[in-house]
Amino acid sequence: MRPAMRRLARWLDLVSRGKATPDMVTLAGVAIQVPAAWFIAVGWYIPAAVILIVSVMFDFLDGELARLQKRASVRGMLLDATTDRIGETIVFCGIVYRLAQHGSPAETTWAVAACGAAQCVSYVKAKGEMAVAIKDTDHNSLNRRFQLGPGSLSERAAVLIIGLLTGYLFVAVLVVLVLSLITIGRRWLAITRSLSAL
Repeated sequence: MRPAMRRLARWLDLVSRGKATPDMVTLAGVAIQVPAAWFIAVGWYIPAAVILIVSVMFDFLDGELARLQKRASVRGMLLDATTDRIGETIVFCGIVYRLAQHGSPAETTWAVAACGAAQCVSYVKAKGEMAVAIKDTDHNSLNRRFQLGPGSLSERAAVLIIGLLTGYLFVAVLVVLVLSLITIGRRWLAITRSLSAL
């Protein structure tokens, strides 16, 4: 996907004459998740899945555009990480609403648990990066250091998209929960090993 996003970033930069910034792409990516959540809430899963696919593309595009325009920065990484959490929470609000209206109380509870676990995946990575930042001066390698595990943001989005397209939303919620818990464990172990080596 990255080579395609690199080409798209070059095209966007050319068409906008450099006026489209990575921050604009980041903010657009989170903004379009509001209608995705609404579509989920009212049971229109296919349009929600399409919007989530576009949102995942935006999440890759902003980084490629930042590198192309030589605007990659710690501030940009912070904005990207923050809006990723906000966007995912917005989508889960739509899922929780839908399950509260048309599912069981247990399904709704599991959706909340999946949202919390998904947030913890990124939290563990961020705390690990902070803990080892004293030794790492290369921000790019630091940002990628603890990305291991099967439950990254793009993988969680893919599971939800599949769940929306197939109508198995609750199953997708459970898969997100399990993948998130596995990823939290793997990242936590990697971080503790790195810290013990300091």
